[in-house]
Formats: sequence, structure tokens, C-alpha cells
Amino acid sequence: MTADSTGATGAYAAAGVDIAAGERAVDLMKRHVARTRRPEQVTDASGFAGLFRLDTAKYKDPVLATSTDGVGTKVMLAQQLDKHDTIGIDLVAMVVDDLVVSGAEPLFMTDYIATGAVVPERIAEIVGGIAEGCHQAGCALIGGETAEHPGAMAPEEYDLAGAGTGVVEGDAILGPDRVREGDVVIAMGASGPHSNGYSLVRHIVDSADLDLHAEVPELGGRLGEVLLTPTRVYAKDCVALTAAVEVHAYSHITGGGLEANLSRSLPEGLDAELDRSTWAPLPVFAHLAERGGVSRQDMEATFNMGVGMVAIVAASDAERALGVLAEREVPAWHLGTVKNGTGRAVLHGDYRRA
Repeated sequence: MTADSTGATGAYAAAGVDIAAGERAVDLMKRHVARTRRPEQVTDASGFAGLFRLDTAKYKDPVLATSTDGVGTKVMLAQQLDKHDTIGIDLVAMVVDDLVVSGAEPLFMTDYIATGAVVPERIAEIVGGIAEGCHQAGCALIGGETAEHPGAMAPEEYDLAGAGTGVVEGDAILGPDRVREGDVVIAMGASGPHSNGYSLVRHIVDSADLDLHAEVPELGGRLGEVLLTPTRVYAKDCVALTAAVEVHAYSHITGGGLEANLSRSLPEGLDAELDRSTWAPLPVFAHLAERGGVSRQDMEATFNMGVGMVAIVAASDAERALGVLAEREVPAWHLGTVKNGTGRAVLHGDYRRA
């Protein structure tokens, strides 16, 4: 975890880069990062790279998986509300929950924070969230970069990105080729909009002149705090589920919604027939739709509508899968069934009332 620290202190400070602030931010990060340590990590005294020893004895044919992502414009909401301790969880979830779709166990992550001005306490809050996300995912945070960009970004602005690496046995890679007619589609509940659709969220907030600090009884809190609810991290749960039952595929429900993302996990010739009546979308979605005048079609094409991850499992293992997820306190339900078709996920019926 390093800060941009090149150049002479006096000249660089005059250009808007505070090296001392960067070094203090690194010191504040260390206690957070230490929580994520895994035994495979190797100490690099120079601090220029993160090292991780892959235990090849654990695998017959190890295949590495990698994913890179960001948080999108949800960071603008965090900046507007001056709340920075959970946005890092969102970053980790976006990365590691893409990795597990292939069946991979996330091993480690690195992060990148760009900001107009390094405020050590704020950077430490952000990294604290990243570390918490890694802790929830069971992966190590082995390095990163905090870069100060005066002139390119306002002092209070920042953006996040991260990259993760996982490993899966070569003969255990999940995907459309494993899906069979009769498989059961299991939904895992979302904590909120997660980290997708926030350009539309911000448009609704602005156009409807919504107060982010206002208490909204039907949402159970202030609007801004509800919208900043961190993304649920499914990585450990998916790894555990794959070990316990016959999982054929996963789908991480991100931008584009349930139908578009699940269709990516289906082979040609098979459809996932999904039943809206099996769940009630979280109240935040109705609130946004009503205030923004957004149609159901557009909501479903933008948001997860309360389904953050989907597992496609063998029919014989469906009840066992639901039991495993219940034991892990993951809300889950039978969402639909795989049938002959054209390689699409299709939603039917109407949502259950909350």
C-alpha cells in the first residue's frame, strides 16, 4: 500500500502534492490491511509489490482467475454525504463476486485510489472499508496505490478501482457448458442497489429534489444512508456452496439487471424461466421508481431488484443448496427452472407485495 511519493518535497508541495499526508495515510492504513492477511502472503521489505505464494500442492490443475472493477458513481454519493467507511466494501464485492462466478476462490486483491488531495483520515476510512470487504471475502489485501491528482480532481474527490486474483481447479470451472435442462435457479438476496445504477439514482435524486438526509420511514432510515448500504459480499458463501452441492453456474447480478446477467450464464438452447412472485423487491427500488417515474422495464434493466447473485444447481441438490445458504444466513429462494429455449433468462408474473 503506497502513496505517490516522487519528486522534491518543496516543489511537489507547491504543485499540490502533500507527501507527508501520503505517508501518514499509509501508516493509518496498516492496521486495516493487517486484518486481511493470509498465510500464503510473503513479506516484501521494499513495499513495491505484493507477494503471494500459491500452494500448488493443494491443486491438481490450478487455473488463475482475475477480475478488475470499480465502484462507479456511488463514490459521488459517499463524497456528498462525507461517509467513506463502506465504499471500499462495494469495491471488493464487485471484484471478488465476479471471480467466484467461474468457481474460483478469491486469494488476494490490490486497490487503487486517486484523489485530488490526500486527507489521511479519509484515505484510511476508505481502505478500512476495502479491508473489511476482503475480510468478508476471505482474501488478502496485498498492495495498492494512493495517488494525489491536484488539478485533475477537486480536493474532496476520489475514485476507486481494484483487481483480484483467484484460483480454481481446471476441471471445476463453472459456466454455461455445465447447465442442464431441469436445473434449479436459486436467488441470493441483495442488500440494496449494490454498486450499479447510481447514475440513474443520482438523476432521480436531483430531478425529484430528494433530500439525502431526510428520514424515509418506509426505508427504515435516511435516504442517503440507505443508498450507501454496502454491497453484500457473496464470495465465501459461493465457495462454500460449490463445495457442498452440485453447482453448475453462477451469475453476479450487476449493471444490466437480472435477465441480462443471468443470460450470460446460459448455453444456447436453454432458458431460465424466472418467477417474479417468488420475492418482493426491496423498498428502496419502489421508492426510486415512484420518485423518478421509472418503468418496471427500465428498473429491471438497470438494478438488481433485490437479487444480487444467482446459482444454477442440479435439481437433486436444490433443497440442500437452500439449506447451506440458510445456515450461512444468506437470504435465498427458488427463483426458477432451466428449460428448453434460446439461451435467455426470462422473468414472468408480478412481484410479491412487501
